[in-house]
Amino acid sequence: MKKTMALLGMLLIAILSSRTTVATSQPKPGCPASCGDLTIPFPFGTSDGCYLDDSFLLTCNNTYNPPKTFLGESNIQVFDISLDGQMGVTSFIARNCYNESGSLVRHDVAWLRLSRFFISSTRNKFTAVGCDTVAVIGGSEGQKYASGCVAYCDRIGSVANDSCLGAGCCQTSIPPGARDYSVEISSISNHTNVSDFNPCGYAFVVEEEAFSFSSLDLMAFTKWTSIHLVLDWAVGNETCEEAKKNSSSYACQDVNSECYNSTNGPGYRCNCSSGYEGNPYLMGGCQGTNTHLCLFHQFLNVLIPFKNNFPHPFTFQFIFQEENCHISLLL
Repeated sequence: MKKTMALLGMLLIAILSSRTTVATSQPKPGCPASCGDLTIPFPFGTSDGCYLDDSFLLTCNNTYNPPKTFLGESNIQVFDISLDGQMGVTSFIARNCYNESGSLVRHDVAWLRLSRFFISSTRNKFTAVGCDTVAVIGGSEGQKYASGCVAYCDRIGSVANDSCLGAGCCQTSIPPGARDYSVEISSISNHTNVSDFNPCGYAFVVEEEAFSFSSLDLMAFTKWTSIHLVLDWAVGNETCEEAKKNSSSYACQDVNSECYNSTNGPGYRCNCSSGYEGNPYLMGGCQGTNTHLCLFHQFLNVLIPFKNNFPHPFTFQFIFQEENCHISLLL
């Protein structure tokens, strides 16, 4: 049987050198807030003047129905963006397939290389599926590393669903600080002992909580479109202390926001302060929550016993309607 070789990969292509952009601390009016089903919050954006800097450029491809979002000008599809500093993107799958005589008939490798952002070490696992599968992963951008695992079994009845402990499925961790990976997959006996129920082995990086192994994956792997991984994103390469020295480029724009250093690689990110929620990267983006208002009510309860000591007596009115706290202070 003719041997088929395929190369699958993911490459974050650098923004074209001909593109000239200026860092935008605030988006211009009218920036698209979504692409298809994906909500796009600032600092991300799809056109000039709508994203913080080139790291946060997204491409909305309207040739798809519904439109799809891609990271920069790459082929990495974006499925989810969280202001908590994480992003869900495409994960390609490495694959080896053999015929009954043990000849390799398909060999796909998977790889990813990022110029910005990092592969989440807390949300992802390197995973291999098969009953005669040796999978290795390594990277050299950011954190240099190499790891792998072996998935083995002699009959389909010996594997357990939802278990990746080595029988039909194995997993290992991704180290912090990794910006790339390359996956290689091989076999011990070319699947000759298990070809009747497992002719192929698979390996990929996947969001741990989103993947559930099934013995059916050994016979026919059908989860191609559901294998996603999580990236950690942050602003710039500076710490909070360094970034605050330049108010014009400091990304935490709302007065009710706080800065946190990235825990996976350099840079920082912003959160709304306690009692506020919304987008801390926008001026006025953090709005007071009901909890914040109720805390103010508690403060007034402490203050009221001493009101007669003030030169101008006052009263207050507190009204609770459904989930909203309404407070008025009358002097």
